Amino acid sequence: VQSKKIEDPDVTGYVMFEAVEPSYNMDYLAKVYEVSSPHHAAVDAKVSNIVGLGYDLIETDETKERIEEIDDDDFERLNFLRRKISRAKTKLKKDIDNLNEDESFTETMKKILTDYDATGNGYMEIGRKVDGSVGYIGHIPSSNMRVRRRRDGFIQIVNNRIVFFRNYGDTSTSDPLGNDPRPNEVVHFKKYTPTNNYYGVPDIIPALPALAGDEFASKFNLDYFENKAVPRYIIVVKGAKLSDESQRKLLEFFQTGLKGKNHRSLYIPLPADDGNTKVEFKMEPVEAGVQDSSFRNYRLENRDEILMAHRVPVTKVSMGTGVSLAAARDADKNFREQVTKPTQDYFEKKINKIIREFTDVFHLKFNELSLTDEDTQSKIDERYLRMQVIVPNEIRAKKGLPALDGGDSPVILNA
Repeated sequence: VQSKKIEDPDVTGYVMFEAVEPSYNMDYLAKVYEVSSPHHAAVDAKVSNIVGLGYDLIETDETKERIEEIDDDDFERLNFLRRKISRAKTKLKKDIDNLNEDESFTETMKKILTDYDATGNGYMEIGRKVDGSVGYIGHIPSSNMRVRRRRDGFIQIVNNRIVFFRNYGDTSTSDPLGNDPRPNEVVHFKKYTPTNNYYGVPDIIPALPALAGDEFASKFNLDYFENKAVPRYIIVVKGAKLSDESQRKLLEFFQTGLKGKNHRSLYIPLPADDGNTKVEFKMEPVEAGVQDSSFRNYRLENRDEILMAHRVPVTKVSMGTGVSLAAARDADKNFREQVTKPTQDYFEKKINKIIREFTDVFHLKFNELSLTDEDTQSKIDERYLRMQVIVPNEIRAKKGLPALDGGDSPVILNA
C-alpha cells in the first residue's frame, strides 16, 4: 500500500515530458511587449535595424579565390563566371523565399527577432523533404516552447496538444511522444545570461521596476481624466447631521455621477438653521492646482531607463527633444556598432549553417544601418575608384547590379 498524495504541486505538462521551465514567465514577457510603449518601440527599433533592412547573399571567400585565380585578360571566362554567379544568387534568393508560402524570409526573421528581444528566446522551425533537403523555414512563438532537460530537442504544448522538435541537424533522435516519425527541427536563438543554461533573458528584465512604475503613473493619469479632471474633495458639514439618504446621494454622485458627464448639478437637502446653530456645507478640493499630467519627470526617467536597458537611443523611438544632430549621429553609430552589428553576426552564423545546405558559393548577410546618405556614399566610391582601392564591379555588387565587361579591372585615369 502506497500514499496517493501529490508531492510536487508544480507538476506541469512540460515537467512531465522532461522540459525545463524558464526563469521568467514567458507569457508575461510576451504581454509586456504589448502594454509598454517605450519597450515596444525599443524592440521594434532593434528588429527594424537588425533584420528589417533585408539581406543579401555575399560571395564566400572560397568563391572570391576562384574568381581571382582567373587571369584578368581572360574576359570571356571571367564574364561567364560572373553571369553564372549572378544567376545562382537570384535563384537562391527565390528558393529561400519559397520555403514559406505565407511570408517572406525577412518577415519570418522579424517575428523571430521580436520574440528574441521580448522574451530572450527565438525559435526557427526547419522542415525537411523526404529526400532530407530543407523544405520549410518558419517561426514558432517562444511563449509555449520549452527546452528538453537532456537537450535532445524541444517541447511545445498548445491547448493540450503536444509537439516534439529535434535540434537542428539532428535527424536521428526519435520522438519521445511516439507520434511523429520525422519531427521537424528547431534553431534556438537566445540572449545569454549566466543564471540559466537553457534559456535566454531579455534586456527588459533589469528595467522591470521602471516599466511597472510607468504603467502605474499612466493609470493614475487615466483615472484622473476619466473623472473629467475633477480633483478629489473633502466635504465639511457644520451645525447639522446629514441624513442617511443625503449621505447616499453624495456617495453616488462622486462614484458614478461625475464620470462621463459634464456640468452635473448636485442637490443635497439640509436641515434649517435654528436660533443657536447655523448649518454650513462646504466642498473643499484636495488638489486644486493645474494637473495636466502627473509624474511627468518620473515617466521620462522610466522611459530613459527602459531605453538604456535596450541600449536604444531615444532618437530611434521618438523625436528626441533637445538632442542635436551631431549627438544623434554619434548615438546611431554606437547603436550600430554595439547593438545591431553583434546581433547580426550572431544570427548570421546560425543561419549560414542552413544556407550551406543549399550552396557553398554564398553566405547570408543582413543589410546594415547606413550612416551615410547616397550623395556622400557616391563620393566615397568615386574616391576609392580613382585610388584603385576597388573595382567597378565591387560597387555594382553592393547595389545588386549585374557585373560589367571589364568591370573587374581597376579604373585607370588618363593624364
